[in-house]
Amino acid sequence: MGDMANSSIEFHPKPQQQREVPHVGGFGCTLAELRSLMELRGAEALQKIQEAYGDVSGLCRRLKTSPTEGLADNTNDLEKRRQIYGQNFIPPKQPKTFLQLVWEALQDVTLIILEVAAIVSLGLSFYAPPGEESEACGNVSGGAEDEGEAEAGWIEGAAILLSVICVVLVTAFNDWSKEKQFRGLQSRIEQEQKFTVIRNGQLLQVPVAALVVGDIAQVKYGDLLPADGVLIQGNDLKIDESSLTGESDHVRKSADKDPMLLSGTHVMEGSGRMVVTAVGVNSQTGIIFTLLGAGGEEEEKKDKKGKQQDGAMDSSQTRAKKQDGAVAMEMQPLKSAEGGEMEEREKKKANVPKKEKSVLQGKLTKLAVQIGKAGLVMSAITVIILVLYFVIETFVVDGRVWLAECTPVYVQYFVKFFIIGVTVLVVAVPEGLPLAVTISLAYSVKKMMKDNNLVRHLDACETMGNATAICSDKTGTLTTNRMTVVQSYLGDTHYKEIPAPSALTPKILDLLVHAISINSAYTTKILPPEKEGALPRQVGNKTECALLGFILDLKRDFQPVREQIPEDQLYKVYTFNSVRKSMSTVIRMPDGGFRLFSKGASEILLKKCTNILNSNGELRGFRPRDRDDMVKKIIEPMACDGLRTICIAYRDFSAIQEPDWDNENEVVGDLTCIAVVGIEDPVRPEVPEAIRKCQRAGITVRMVTGDNINTARAIAAKCGIIQPGEDFLCLEGKEFNRRIRNEKGEIEQERLDKVWPKLRVLARSSPTDKHTLVKGIIDSTTGEQRQVVAVTGDGTNDGPALKKADVGFAMGIAGTDVAKEASDIILTDDNFTSIVKAVMWGRNVYDSISKFLQFQLTVNVVAVIVAFTGACITQDSPLKAVQMLWVNLIMDTFASLALATEPPTESLLLRKPYGRDKPLISRTMMKNILGHAVYQLTIIFTLLFVGELFFDIDSGRNAPLHSPPSEHYTIIFNTFVMMQLFNEINARKIHGERNVFDGIFSNPIFCTIVLGTFGIQIVIVQFGGKPFSCSPLSTEQWLWCLFVGVGELVWGQVIATIPTSQLKCLKEAGHGPGKDEMTDEELAEGEEEIDHAERELRRGQILWFRGLNRIQTQVCWDGKKMLRTTEVG
Repeated sequence: MGDMANSSIEFHPKPQQQREVPHVGGFGCTLAELRSLMELRGAEALQKIQEAYGDVSGLCRRLKTSPTEGLADNTNDLEKRRQIYGQNFIPPKQPKTFLQLVWEALQDVTLIILEVAAIVSLGLSFYAPPGEESEACGNVSGGAEDEGEAEAGWIEGAAILLSVICVVLVTAFNDWSKEKQFRGLQSRIEQEQKFTVIRNGQLLQVPVAALVVGDIAQVKYGDLLPADGVLIQGNDLKIDESSLTGESDHVRKSADKDPMLLSGTHVMEGSGRMVVTAVGVNSQTGIIFTLLGAGGEEEEKKDKKGKQQDGAMDSSQTRAKKQDGAVAMEMQPLKSAEGGEMEEREKKKANVPKKEKSVLQGKLTKLAVQIGKAGLVMSAITVIILVLYFVIETFVVDGRVWLAECTPVYVQYFVKFFIIGVTVLVVAVPEGLPLAVTISLAYSVKKMMKDNNLVRHLDACETMGNATAICSDKTGTLTTNRMTVVQSYLGDTHYKEIPAPSALTPKILDLLVHAISINSAYTTKILPPEKEGALPRQVGNKTECALLGFILDLKRDFQPVREQIPEDQLYKVYTFNSVRKSMSTVIRMPDGGFRLFSKGASEILLKKCTNILNSNGELRGFRPRDRDDMVKKIIEPMACDGLRTICIAYRDFSAIQEPDWDNENEVVGDLTCIAVVGIEDPVRPEVPEAIRKCQRAGITVRMVTGDNINTARAIAAKCGIIQPGEDFLCLEGKEFNRRIRNEKGEIEQERLDKVWPKLRVLARSSPTDKHTLVKGIIDSTTGEQRQVVAVTGDGTNDGPALKKADVGFAMGIAGTDVAKEASDIILTDDNFTSIVKAVMWGRNVYDSISKFLQFQLTVNVVAVIVAFTGACITQDSPLKAVQMLWVNLIMDTFASLALATEPPTESLLLRKPYGRDKPLISRTMMKNILGHAVYQLTIIFTLLFVGELFFDIDSGRNAPLHSPPSEHYTIIFNTFVMMQLFNEINARKIHGERNVFDGIFSNPIFCTIVLGTFGIQIVIVQFGGKPFSCSPLSTEQWLWCLFVGVGELVWGQVIATIPTSQLKCLKEAGHGPGKDEMTDEELAEGEEEIDHAERELRRGQILWFRGLNRIQTQVCWDGKKMLRTTEVG
């Protein structure tokens, strides 16, 4: 990095460099030259280009590319460029290896305690007490122990270690596969990103990774630039460079003032062509990423060194500024006014996780901590009771003395007690919870891909289940986005269908064809259909496609007009943006004059028209009165049919005096109206049903569109967003703003709260209106719970609203890169019905976790109580450590797999959304947990105390240390596991449904796991022997165990009969973190009120600053070294 930082100091090339020297591979520029060129901005950059290459086309010549034809599509040439200048690919951070994940899984505290206990137990089992004095140590090793058994003492320790290894491997494997899935998802998102380049004079869409230095790329509104380049030709190009510089104002780019385009910046307006000069790790974004990659390790070192480094950094910065004016100049504009506070905030934010925990994770963490604490207390009490009991019985009751040679024997007892205590803890702590969430989310995300939802942030999937409001775009989401002109007003006549070309005056027809062909992006075109009988393919902006289609319907063609006036001959272009709501293009006429063509929303453009063409194609005055007439008779009826109206106009300028093109209002005024057309975008056939489902599920759908209010209302009624007879509001953007702002023009939440609950349609809205609405609904405190809002968007201007929303959906087909970047989920088919699928999956995640909790907690309660009481009454847990670990494994790992992969059903959409603060464990679930616990405890204690009489076998109670496993305790263990297996089937329903088998075969994973667990259980009991403390059971005993297990299902029906409403005493558990529990960091965040959108942007800036600081420090160190050497000299 040092050389790069230094290279930026020597801007002014030495004169002798002017001669073209053949560089590497026959290209006229080296990588270093291009890299240093891309660090300059504005006038400096232009100066450098002029000095080194003459002009941009000189640069193109050196890179062996043509500004108009692009590169020859020749694989060898492209490969050679990749080798010399690098690929357009930034290598991702190394994923964690499997071993690293295993190491992380081993960090679990409970597992560490178990490992220690197991190792101590192992060590002691190999120590045999000397001689036969063990009689003196009490009835320690009396009983049925022979030589062979004594040697088997090590088995328990080994078995515990083995099961720990099992748990660790399973956890690590899960993390590893999650990581792998996520990387697959990332690469899929990256592959889908394409960019338009010119090769061999043809426009091609190539994957971003395939761009090479020297490519000529087309940039247009909404693009996220994938590489650095120099602008060759641009129309009204404005770039948002805030992700790199932190400057929120859009930067105007033009070939003669500031031609430098940087990767990672967004095109906000206009279009143009650029020559790619730096890709991948050599582009501006790449350089920052490399710094970060290298930065990761540096950061860690820095943290260790502590604060001293910071001081050095600051002083070095100031020194850098003094030391070298050039560098300071270079760095200064990028540092932006917020630089200092940024660093401060960044320090604060380094401690705060990047994205706040999702609601579910918050609730679960809290619950897991509570359960863990309870488990810890129980296990401590268990150990204390066991130790006291043993000490009192041995030394007080039997009156023995502690003999030195007996110490190992006693220690062995204490270790056994300790192991029992740890086992209680292990069973109590639900370490399967995080696993269940991960599995459930990962599984849902994978399946959602099939439902056309590409999830970018895992937690978005679960948040979607809580959604209470959806603010949807109209175009493309609710409608098909295949625009067609169906009505028109030409030459004083309103045509309800496409007019015959013969019915129109040639002059009007000719003007119309030129106005549409020239005044639309040349990248927009209509191509022949791919399959026979299909519709023609629309490429580019859909509204423009409709107009071009109109020309084709009039039996004319737009291509010859475009060939006659190619794009680079357009004199001036005012591109479409959300403020203008119109687009205008100026061409030079043969007589030296100019003609301006304009098209845009009819109510905006008609205000600028002073003439209109009559049926003979002659001008006639168009006064405000005529305009009102036209709005009433033509435009409103079109809008009421759900059509979008577009006005097409022109204006001629004489050759004598050229107007001031920058004074746009002056230029685009005094127009002559050629035509008004009505464009229809039919509603997607499946949308009304989808919206009905949303409304039934308690989700309000609102439509936010740029169309006029009549069109919007017509479409909303067709979709079912507004129903006749309902009390609702349809507002235009202006009216909406008037209602929510006070006299000073500030937005007031109280005013907003009066508007949004009834608002269903917001028409003629600007992007800021959309953001205001979303923010207003989210911040509102009127309802009993906070609203969870989903938003759909496709345009660059939707970015802020998508970021602000709880879940942002971007359109995969029509969406711009900026929108996709800001979103949480990408709809790969742009269809509203996919959002309903997302809601279903989101609710399903929530339910899966609840099912798992219901199952898990029942087992926890029972196992802890059994181990605890058993230990207190019989000095030995009826469930041995290894058995507990097996139960823990089936409970946690397998059950989370089985219950977290239940597919969603339509019935999920029949209930209202859970609130953000609804507890995880509802009353019904609490009833189930306690009810089943009562059944299981009754059975197990009956077996423990009178089981030997019932089965006519030896009692397993009070067995000495290392005695062989008893049938009695094996039956208890087996019954326990059988009850869990059948209770797992009960756990499939959490809302008190009767039929627990409903849809069980639609989940093969569940069936496999239940049967698999059953199979392994048979093996453990019959052949587990000493390690599992099991002794083989007879068929009759097995049948009894099974009978008791099936009893769980019957008992489940009994519990379902008890009405929950009667059980007022049951508490709910697992609420979200309360208001008062906000951490200091969150409060600090609250004060600054940085929302996600800003935070994301800031992240970009911060990376940039860090990069710059590193470079500066580098420069300083180099400077210091030089100073030192001179001093020494």
